[in-house]
Amino acid sequence: MASTSQPPLRFTSHKNFVYRLVFASLTGRTIQISQIRPSSPTNPGLAPHEISFLRLLESITNGSQMEISYTGTILVYKPGLITGSSPGVATSSGGVVRHELPAGCNRGVSYYLLPLCLLAPFSKAPIKVLFTGPGVITSSTPTGDMSVDSVRTAILPLYNQFGIFNNIELRILRRSNPGPNGRGGGGEVQLVFGHQLRLPKTLHLMNAGRIKKVRGVAYSVGVSASNNARMIETARGVLNPLVPDTYIFSDVSSAPLVPAPEKSNPSAKKKIGLGFGLSLVAESSTGCLFSADVASPPAGGEAPEDIGKRCAYQLLEAVSKGGCVAPAAVPTMLGLMTMGSEDVGRIQVGRDVIAEESTIQLARDLTKFGAPGWGLRDASGENENGDVIISVVGRGIGNVGRKVA
Repeated sequence: MASTSQPPLRFTSHKNFVYRLVFASLTGRTIQISQIRPSSPTNPGLAPHEISFLRLLESITNGSQMEISYTGTILVYKPGLITGSSPGVATSSGGVVRHELPAGCNRGVSYYLLPLCLLAPFSKAPIKVLFTGPGVITSSTPTGDMSVDSVRTAILPLYNQFGIFNNIELRILRRSNPGPNGRGGGGEVQLVFGHQLRLPKTLHLMNAGRIKKVRGVAYSVGVSASNNARMIETARGVLNPLVPDTYIFSDVSSAPLVPAPEKSNPSAKKKIGLGFGLSLVAESSTGCLFSADVASPPAGGEAPEDIGKRCAYQLLEAVSKGGCVAPAAVPTMLGLMTMGSEDVGRIQVGRDVIAEESTIQLARDLTKFGAPGWGLRDASGENENGDVIISVVGRGIGNVGRKVA
């Protein structure tokens, strides 16, 4: 529960916004985030997708308080208990929280899924959320979000290494690419996370192994299915010399319809979110996962062959960075290690991954929340890439709801 005696932790800028809120919820510390886009002349303060995430956080917690300044540039968040989708919560029907994303949303659903999955193991009850509305984009986006397919195949299996594996499901009920100008989609995604535990296991992951197989999903929404075949053929042409065990599934679906009322026809609907894309995941012999995502731009004008080739090269680049963790999975892995039992966990990461701005910002934020600093040393053995081993001491906070229940 939020402590009233401790002063709030102070942060600035909108960077790492969702993970600051997640770690505040897990540690029970009140936070104040100021200077949120203060110099933007047209859209200062919180963006629509950030306010939408605050609403989602409010619906899966009990007793959270949020105060937003008049201009939206300052947020004070007092966390409550993470209750999950308990029957009887005002926003849930049958224990499923329906979360509607606004039409102007330009972020993919993975923007909400990654932090939500990080909160879910520490919830009091299972978390069941249905993302719906005219703003749901299931593919990767121009803003840098990964697709829902990559979350399902490259992020959720990582929880297995922490002893979290039961009753976890991510379903894409309706696909959608970004709409005009990269905004809105009209898809539908359901997350069921039913494995809650007291403390995650301590992790020791220091052997990256060799890439043994590549899996992927090529998807077309409201466009010809031949786009999938063209993307798959080009991607396989690049990846087959690396690993012959390459299999890419093909998924074709019709474009979603969203309401577009007119004066003459109030019940009119329009198609939105047309396009195609490719999600690839490489798995190593020791269970390490690397992913890549490319989707057609909202304006169009890019051939499926270019998408397939770009995605394959992105996957090779992610593998070449070395280590046991892809850049997209760093907050998930290091967050769970920090919240785990009071023991030293070790993980090997590539030098380029740890040098990324988001990783350094994550380390600074975790230190502010009271986590011990990371220990860094060069990996031993065959270390051609110059990989680094991060030693993380767990805080032993774990699941407060389980202790109370």
